[in-house]
Amino acid sequence: MRNIQIAVDGPAGAGKSTIAKLIAKKLGFTYIDTGAMYRAITLKALRLHINLENEDEFSFVKHTTFSFQDGLLFMDGEDVSGEIRKHKVSNNVSLVSSYLSVRQECVRLQQSIANEHSVVMDGRDIGYKVLPNANIKFYLTASIDKRAERRYQEFVEKGIDSDLDILKQKIAERDHFDSTRQHSPLRPADDAILIDTSDLTIEQVVELMTNKIKEVE
Repeated sequence: MRNIQIAVDGPAGAGKSTIAKLIAKKLGFTYIDTGAMYRAITLKALRLHINLENEDEFSFVKHTTFSFQDGLLFMDGEDVSGEIRKHKVSNNVSLVSSYLSVRQECVRLQQSIANEHSVVMDGRDIGYKVLPNANIKFYLTASIDKRAERRYQEFVEKGIDSDLDILKQKIAERDHFDSTRQHSPLRPADDAILIDTSDLTIEQVVELMTNKIKEVE
């Protein structure tokens, strides 16, 4: 049986990680959160106290191991799923993920996993860069206000102090940075199915995407 590849792209806060994880569970596929990998690299860089603005100091990426187990990300054998969501990582991940050497190594790892398993992979360049031949591609988006509200609620539930207006500003800044960066900028693949999740529940989006996947299969 051939492996199935499902690509899910979109900006921060569009709900792609939550939705992609649910779809993977529903289909029995491996869920790959590529954004989490870049966050983990950022976390490791912060722990190593390297100069984040010097791409040459990220050679450690080639000697870093990643694995996904039950929706959790393990880096060098450590579950870092919680640590990578902290503000300091969020504030620096766009810079780290813009480096070509970092992206090349991560893409190599992501493609290797996708060749071995049926996957639902989410990120910002999956459909046109990482999995250009994916069986089906989605691009999820939502208004900045809605995405900020979702992220704020997520932080509240986790007991993390946050400010809604600052979140809106940060999301707008990250959208601009991610969509204008030189290497693999945020954009939908030409053949991606665009879905605005602003006024849809998670369950509605999952159902919509699952139906589209069944049509392709």
